[in-house]
Amino acid sequence: MDSTARKLDERYTYGDYRTWDDDTRWELIDGEAFCMSPAPNSCHQLLLIALGGELRNHFKGKACKVFAAPLDVLLPSGDEGEDDIVNVVQPDIMIVCDRSKIHFRGIIGAPDVIFEILSPSASKRDMSVKFELYERSGVREYFLADPYGESITAFGESSGGHFSKKTVYRASDVLKFDTFAELEIPLAPIFEELSPFSGE
Repeated sequence: MDSTARKLDERYTYGDYRTWDDDTRWELIDGEAFCMSPAPNSCHQLLLIALGGELRNHFKGKACKVFAAPLDVLLPSGDEGEDDIVNVVQPDIMIVCDRSKIHFRGIIGAPDVIFEILSPSASKRDMSVKFELYERSGVREYFLADPYGESITAFGESSGGHFSKKTVYRASDVLKFDTFAELEIPLAPIFEELSPFSGE
């Protein structure tokens, strides 16, 4: 089945998704299929590895686990069966502290923290439909990392159950977390990893 037909013609579930045998990466948001190809660029991957490495070092040997894309995250709306879930995403980086959510094929339930790295092809989705999905699914903190603007925008839970904008961190700042008060990441070394591509 080609990507255009799969995206536009109908709604899908995780049961459908598991039968797709092509090599294309997909996400399902409220049953709508979104193609994740082409692959991320070098700038995106450098930022992912730099951030993910810092998080991995911090959580090594601790209960919370750090994962990076591609890994399926299933976000049920209620008590539907696994194959009936209509939201399946692949966040760039996530932190999961509830070990019962970690399964062989992926994560079932909301991660505590999600990072999405903005790219020209997916930034609108990351800032709109995925923002709303993560908010209603119970993600505690959501970070949008912009490799081109060298910034990370932090959103966290508010008293009304919605995300509120907390801080915009620049390359000279130290990234901090509401969920993990002891975790601080200086961003200058992170964004220096991107310097070969700063002019592109």
